[in-house]
Amino acid sequence: MCLLSAGRLSTDPPGNVVTSSTVYDLASLTKPLATVTSLALLIQRGQCRLDDHVDALLPELGDVRVGQATLRQLLTHSSGLPDWRGFYEHLSPHADLPSSPQARVLAGRQLRQLIKGEPLIYGKGERSLYSDLGFMLLGLVIERVSGTTLDQFVCEHIIQPLKAHSLCYLPTDHEGRSRMTSMIDVIAPTERDLWRGRLLRGEVHDENAAALGGVAGHAGLFGTAEAVLAVTGAWLTGYHRQPSILNPDVVREFTNREDTVPGSSWALGWDTPSLPSSSGQYFSSQSFGHLGYTGTSIWIDPVCALEVVLLSNRVHPSRTNEGIRVFRPAIHDLVYQAVVPAR
Repeated sequence: MCLLSAGRLSTDPPGNVVTSSTVYDLASLTKPLATVTSLALLIQRGQCRLDDHVDALLPELGDVRVGQATLRQLLTHSSGLPDWRGFYEHLSPHADLPSSPQARVLAGRQLRQLIKGEPLIYGKGERSLYSDLGFMLLGLVIERVSGTTLDQFVCEHIIQPLKAHSLCYLPTDHEGRSRMTSMIDVIAPTERDLWRGRLLRGEVHDENAAALGGVAGHAGLFGTAEAVLAVTGAWLTGYHRQPSILNPDVVREFTNREDTVPGSSWALGWDTPSLPSSSGQYFSSQSFGHLGYTGTSIWIDPVCALEVVLLSNRVHPSRTNEGIRVFRPAIHDLVYQAVVPAR
């Protein structure tokens, strides 16, 4: 493992130097690290199946079309749900975030009703449209199937077994606030948020995740590069049928590109390279990865056993910075050329 760090935590005011211990808001890396890994564990234990309908697990969605979507369709972003909706404006119009576990449960119930009221914008399986809403639903499915909260399941069944202790949700309850306070000096700030009226540091950047109390299936995880590599390493070792918390057959099914959705590059919750790719020009077709809005990414090439985790806070101090689009493929090309022997 090689960990390299560069830059400072913030620009205004100039922050401390970034180190390997710096904790980042991982944004949508929450999807593969928490939600997809949790579902893989539940499926290999026989607690649910990829082709289960949502309404079989969440019966309250039995009278709407999204209830007939399968977990496979949610994972491949082909359920028909829209990409994004500003649910936080309904859940917490004045940014009064849930401050207790009970309040988070209530917010989850309200979220189910909001998603229930969303009409599908295309037929199930017709095409792929990246959807935060689908992964919000998957987070609720994990809680229902496991009988515990999403953050507790992730901690007990992923973080603790893999010793990825700097990987965590930071829920907006008293326990989360105290933990955030102890970590604040090593957390990279993100944006000066108009909705919450402050610079975010140790609070999830994604507004919908914040309105749910900081724990959601689509966003909410924080962590260091080393902690992220602990989880991606479980996927890579599982892929090669080496000891892992993940079943090798489940890993292969989740990371192979699905052929059920026309023109899609998605596997099950993981993306695969398609030209042009953020993974650059050298990663093999068997590679799988994911991006995060705050400036994070994962790409794994099982052919050469290469894992690249890129963590940044490109949304600091504003999300208008789009330089990451050019930087991502460039850094992946450089890393690949530096560490993979010429073939």
